[in-house]
Amino acid sequence: MTEPLVEVENLVKHYPIVKGVVRQKQVGAVRAVDGVSFAIPAGETVGLVGESGCGKTTVGRLVLRLISPTDGIVRFRGENVHRLGRRELKATRRDMQMIFQDPFASLSPRMTVRSLLEEPLRVHNIGRGPDGEEMILKVMDAVGLDRAHIDRYPHEFSGGQRQRIAIGRALILNPEFVVADEPVSALDASVQSQILNLLRDLQQDLGLTYLFIAHDLAVVEHVSDQVLVMYLGKIVESATVQEVFGNPSHPYTQALLSAVPRIDAGRRKDRVILGGGVPSAARPPSGCRFHTRCSRKMVDSCREVEPPLKDIGGGHLVACHSI
Repeated sequence: MTEPLVEVENLVKHYPIVKGVVRQKQVGAVRAVDGVSFAIPAGETVGLVGESGCGKTTVGRLVLRLISPTDGIVRFRGENVHRLGRRELKATRRDMQMIFQDPFASLSPRMTVRSLLEEPLRVHNIGRGPDGEEMILKVMDAVGLDRAHIDRYPHEFSGGQRQRIAIGRALILNPEFVVADEPVSALDASVQSQILNLLRDLQQDLGLTYLFIAHDLAVVEHVSDQVLVMYLGKIVESATVQEVFGNPSHPYTQALLSAVPRIDAGRRKDRVILGGGVPSAARPPSGCRFHTRCSRKMVDSCREVEPPLKDIGGGHLVACHSI
């Protein structure tokens, strides 16, 4: 197995809930991420899936040190990114980039394509003058943008073209690792496939490593090598994409997969309808966090004891007492 480029150990992020105006007092915490661990081998794609609000985006931002963790370790090439000094962090940021979900919100409407792609070069003091211009033109070619559009503004492009600009901005510094946060969820289905194919081609050409965050399992199946299924701040299942889609073992994963439309009748499964809604991350259920919606007959430990991730064979990890 390839050596991990990114390692995450027991990552925790709690947002305090405070009460009062003059004298504020913490009365609780939103447990957005609560003990997440995983590794991403160099050159591979790990898909992180789950319902909205489960903590996926928070994990991505923690990995890139866009926000600070409450606890836990994130290692990039063996170094803890949350202990790097200012100078070391700036150098490391060249190799760790992010593609945001909404390209219209993440691109300044006052900046042209040239300015948007030039800004990372200017921040890191590289590619001055003609060299920088050549780097900009090359990255436009790589992401499928017409060079003639270099002085256009974001509002003059379609959603798919804006996402190509966002991808180009992430790649112009030649990073090793990219967090793609729902990069196609705001796009039409036909454009989604183009962007996904672009991301895969760029990965092969540039040797990129991805953390691909999504709620669409069909998209994750298309691009991922390994899949992490997240529920209410916890990883509940982790395995290769073939294992997760061919042998889903956690009841939450089974419910998610049952909702994916299938053309192949042989792969269709009975729809699993989850009862109730997602509990509040400020007051997660005791024991297994999924037990309030679980379709299986439960044992007492489901309500009382938090299930650890255990290997059920071949590195397939599942957090469930009934397995």
